[in-house]
Amino acid sequence: MNARAQLLDLVRPYALGGEVLEGLVLRRASTELGLRLTLDRDGEDLHIEVAPLEETPRFAARSAQLAFSYRRGVIEEELARRVCARLAEAATRNEASVLEALQEDASERVREVRGDTLLEPMGDAQRFYGLSPYVGCLVGCRFCYAQSRLGPWRRLRGLQDVPWGSWVDVRVDSPEVLARELGELPAAPIKFCPIVSDPYQPLEARYGLTRRCLEVLRGWAAPVFVLTRTTLAHHDLPLMASLPQAYFGVSLPTIDDSVRAHFEPRAASVAQRLSLLAEARALGLRTFAMVQPMLAGDGVALADALAEHVDSVSLDVLRGEQGASADFDDARFEATRDAEWQASAAEELSSLLDARGVHRWTGELPGTSA
Repeated sequence: MNARAQLLDLVRPYALGGEVLEGLVLRRASTELGLRLTLDRDGEDLHIEVAPLEETPRFAARSAQLAFSYRRGVIEEELARRVCARLAEAATRNEASVLEALQEDASERVREVRGDTLLEPMGDAQRFYGLSPYVGCLVGCRFCYAQSRLGPWRRLRGLQDVPWGSWVDVRVDSPEVLARELGELPAAPIKFCPIVSDPYQPLEARYGLTRRCLEVLRGWAAPVFVLTRTTLAHHDLPLMASLPQAYFGVSLPTIDDSVRAHFEPRAASVAQRLSLLAEARALGLRTFAMVQPMLAGDGVALADALAEHVDSVSLDVLRGEQGASADFDDARFEATRDAEWQASAAEELSSLLDARGVHRWTGELPGTSA
């Protein structure tokens, strides 16, 4: 079943390359994080999100079963609402047959799937491609916000509503699809994107899809970024170092491994992540870290470790507790869920990194401005 094609069927007669309204052309259909349609007007993007109506409290337009919302950006909001209404009108005619066609076998939690696309255009100010050989993640960090986007999409397809960290779709044809797309798409940075999955989650030991994709990228001139929370990347660091431009990073929200074990019990220890960074640097890779969310721990020790092991750091706060409410209910960590605590911790760490001369980046790729 080609979910991307089904999404386009939902909004027939509108099609890729066709105008929906007043110079807004439908450019992309994505099922990477739920259902998204992207329209373009003279290089300005308008992203339209499609989700189950009963799970969407706010929306711009609706069909019988689906809600259409837009992401605020440079396109005028009144025009964005009109686009949503136009697409919802089309969906009203098509959704019964499309939603029926979306229903899939719900019996397997680890499923081997195939598709016609892999690289996902991402970014606004800085364009790049996201690359996820897996959708769903057995590392299963309970605060991960991907679950809130992927859950409704799974339910639309009739798949089991099971806990985050217990299901994965394995894109078994990823290397072959990637090889084809590299010959068709304009060059841009590629990020092995942990938004929907860690590229080195446990299933990589069985399938080796991330490694095979890296092998395909040996001749890719644009930068390649890999971010992980696990130790499996160790085996592929020499391969990454053989790429023309490669960056390796880890997520490191705390320096205290007891805190890490509480919030990220299936992920690599703090010491293992720092060891990965040291090995990557020794091989000549550019290294980076993401600190998100802010978790309890010694900020000075964290800043010292980051200064020793990485070229740049991105900081961000908790973006919803998702399935981690019980983790934050623990009396030791209850205060850290508070938005003011998160902001204060980020500000303190930012100052500590500045004092150590560590570059901080915003946006989605290392190398952007702090």
